[in-house]
Amino acid sequence: MEPGGKPVPCEFKTVPFSESQLDISGQPYSVSVLKVGYCSPQPDGTFRADGTISLITGPRTILVDTGGPWDRDFLPTTLKERGLGPGDVSLVVGTHGHSDHIGNLGLFPTAMIVVGCDISEGDRYLPNQLAEGQAYRIDEHVSIVPSPGHTGQDVSVQVRGTSLGTVLVAGDLFECCSDEESWRALSMSPAVQEVSRQEALRTADVIIPGHGLPFRVFRN
Repeated sequence: MEPGGKPVPCEFKTVPFSESQLDISGQPYSVSVLKVGYCSPQPDGTFRADGTISLITGPRTILVDTGGPWDRDFLPTTLKERGLGPGDVSLVVGTHGHSDHIGNLGLFPTAMIVVGCDISEGDRYLPNQLAEGQAYRIDEHVSIVPSPGHTGQDVSVQVRGTSLGTVLVAGDLFECCSDEESWRALSMSPAVQEVSRQEALRTADVIIPGHGLPFRVFRN
């Protein structure tokens, strides 16, 4: 830490995966990217976007972000290809409340639902300290960790023990691997998000961003 309690930026190098590297094995949890998110500016000043959808499998089956409503058919079809149905998913995490990340929560009525700092089982909401900066532990390998900045209550999902080390499914904490010229314009609080990004780069070996391919993090 620097004097005054500010984090010291770490020195790191990031390397994106290829399209063929979307499954990360592990014990007891593996992580797969079901759909790589994108964000593409259009000539008329609008942009087209969809959030990355990730699946964590092991003692629990966890879906992180559900894409937009236009993914309603894609999502159950893709789960079925992996031998799963919506009822097999025990936990769904929406990293934040934007429509391209939580557009299909209704497909999973029996799952525990986490959106930002709200955790619910049906209409029963569970106490937690995510908004106070404390992680919510699922088990010894998986935790939901606060990563605010893009919005006030963003969370990420940390998975330890994969073949590539610690994986962070980060939502829009990172837009993509090379987002230095773009993420601040999309951030509710760039200063807060910078702190969250530095913590992620300090602790994760692989980061799955909200709108691009996963990437490795190498620290000096």
